[in-house]
Amino acid sequence: MKLGLTASYFGKEVNLNLDLIKYAEELGYDSTWTAEAYGGDAVTAATWILANTSKIKVGTAIMQMVARTPAATAMTAMSLSQLSGGRFIVGLGASGPQVVEGWHGVAYGRPITRTREYIAIMRKIMAREGPVTFDGYHYQLPYNKEDGTGLGKPLKSILKPDTSIPIYTASITPNGIACAAECADGFFPVWMNPERSDIFTASINKGLEKSGRARSDFNVAPFVTAIMGDDVAACRFPVKSMLSLYIGGMGAKSKNFYKDYATALGYEEEAEQIQELYLAGKKTEASAAVPDALIDDIALLGPKERIVERLQAWKKAGSNGEIDTMVVGGAQKEVFELIAKEML
Repeated sequence: MKLGLTASYFGKEVNLNLDLIKYAEELGYDSTWTAEAYGGDAVTAATWILANTSKIKVGTAIMQMVARTPAATAMTAMSLSQLSGGRFIVGLGASGPQVVEGWHGVAYGRPITRTREYIAIMRKIMAREGPVTFDGYHYQLPYNKEDGTGLGKPLKSILKPDTSIPIYTASITPNGIACAAECADGFFPVWMNPERSDIFTASINKGLEKSGRARSDFNVAPFVTAIMGDDVAACRFPVKSMLSLYIGGMGAKSKNFYKDYATALGYEEEAEQIQELYLAGKKTEASAAVPDALIDDIALLGPKERIVERLQAWKKAGSNGEIDTMVVGGAQKEVFELIAKEML
């Protein structure tokens, strides 16, 4: 199993922990991942990290598709791949209706259709086999609607072809995972219980069968929060806050993919309660309602011995070919060192 780490920097200032990233690079971590919501963007941070490292791969988890055309993302990916010696990974996501329509000011549309079209256009551009044409629901190359000039023509990238750049998607719904397995090189669940990879199996197989590829051609790369400390309850606290936000507030009451995912993991009643509390403005109570069992399923928390014990489940899932990359989230060098020692 490969190891990665998140490069979190959400807040009023873009603060990247380059020392930690460089330390992880020395330990043998394979990749680090940036993100964006409606503050700092994923590409600028990824570029900065690539410029300050020499071996570790850098991916975007995620670049919001609506924020960039497929051509712009392909141009970015090809440019960064050349400049970094092939160390850039494209990570795409549909985001959610609140951000897409509230921040970017465009219709949310059909996210799975958008993903399929977006990746298809990117692959055409990166293959550089000819001028690119595409006629889809979200994207048309050349543009052919009535409000256009009619002067657009198919174009071919000036840069040399590069079909080696991996493309991942952030997916959590069955259809989204199937789409990822059909079109992309991997996907990253926002969190995961290593003993419940069966939740994804049918969707992955469906997409791979449609694409004609093998499981070895597809990378499952979940995010795993890791916090070391003697007080387990204190270590759980930030994870509870994160989960209450996702399960309770990421999406509308009738359409929250993370709540559905928590339900699939076996926490239906708890997910209902978390969402009810969160949407009622009782965020502290919503956080407290996140069950300890769910936290312990998906995160690595507590004293060193406790983390090592839970790592065995991740190691087993990696050995069985169920998980390919474990993307660790945290800020403690000793945690990254411990995980590297146990997993690499």
